[in-house]
Amino acid sequence: MNINPGETRSTVPPFDTAKLDRLMEEAGIDVIVATSKHNTQYLMGGYKFIFFAVMDAIGHSRYLPMVIYEKGAPDHSAYVGNRMEGAEHQNNPFWTPAVHTATWGTQDAAGLAVEHLKKIGRAGGRIGVEPAFLPSDARDLLASRLEGARFADATHALERLRAVKTADELAKLRSASELITDAMLTTIAAVRAGSTKTEIIEQLRREETNRGLHFEYCLLTLGSSHNRAASPQAWAKGEVLSIDSGGNYHGYIGDLCRMGVLGEPDAELEDLLAEVASIQQAAFAKVRVGPAGREMIEAAEAVLKASPSAAFTDFFCHGMGLISHEAPFLMTNHPVTYEGIDALRPLEAGMVISVETTMLHPKRGFIKLEDTLAITDTGYEMFGDRGRGWNRGGL
Repeated sequence: MNINPGETRSTVPPFDTAKLDRLMEEAGIDVIVATSKHNTQYLMGGYKFIFFAVMDAIGHSRYLPMVIYEKGAPDHSAYVGNRMEGAEHQNNPFWTPAVHTATWGTQDAAGLAVEHLKKIGRAGGRIGVEPAFLPSDARDLLASRLEGARFADATHALERLRAVKTADELAKLRSASELITDAMLTTIAAVRAGSTKTEIIEQLRREETNRGLHFEYCLLTLGSSHNRAASPQAWAKGEVLSIDSGGNYHGYIGDLCRMGVLGEPDAELEDLLAEVASIQQAAFAKVRVGPAGREMIEAAEAVLKASPSAAFTDFFCHGMGLISHEAPFLMTNHPVTYEGIDALRPLEAGMVISVETTMLHPKRGFIKLEDTLAITDTGYEMFGDRGRGWNRGGL
């Protein structure tokens, strides 16, 4: 089913085409064939097909949406989707001038992409793809039918395109963080002595879902254990709780960590969380437009090094948005395996970063704060800025 929309809808791309053209020029790419869920969603202005929102598999293949964009020619753009998406397009027309919804699997999608590339005269160009998100059978078909084409990795260009968030994206990230914070604080207050990790995680899932979030995960510790997986372990009087959760709000990720205690925190616990908070604050003090991201890291690491708990405490920060680790990439292989290619680049207004300090105390357990910051023209805005002290359980 090939749909050529009428005159009644906008064909204005919902992203900065000049920026993408520049990034493609720098990478030597003529046309991009985006296939990851996050980048197709971004390039389609937030659209995501609900039928495959959770699972991709169908029959012997999988759902493979594609957005095709030619450098300097947005009027040559196309969306390739599943047959059922024709109805989505009729209700809320897509911006791309060409819409091809005749696929059930990866090879169907690749075949339609080949036809479109030939139609716009780019069958032999330098084609940017996302290697980690392009199934081998689809790539093989593209290569076999596009004689003379050269394939390049477009991952970096697309990541750089998404690095600075729009006002709408910032609003969604703010909502995600606020809703997760509300859900975590409500969960901590609601659970009681004897509640198991599995039960607490299920409580959080319900709290996030009831607030309109798509629950992604919960990493939870109780007592002196550093194990964050679900289990029958029960929360006991006087023990700490660390609750680290990611939730999805209209495609955008919220990712925060807060602490709880069943009872009243003793002086040692107050001091330990204060150490963690001081490292966080040292990083926050360097967050503004202009300085390189490395300055924030160095400031936090200097305070960490002087901490009495330095031997078992770690600092980490990363960009976030549609996925939980995206540009700016500030640290190398720490712990996620990618290069910190943005550490020496200046921070820009509209970037969003997660800042986290984790203490693996040998006796008191897992003590952590993780916060989300949006860089602004005047400094930063913290999303979900509540509950950063000891939150009492069993209320």
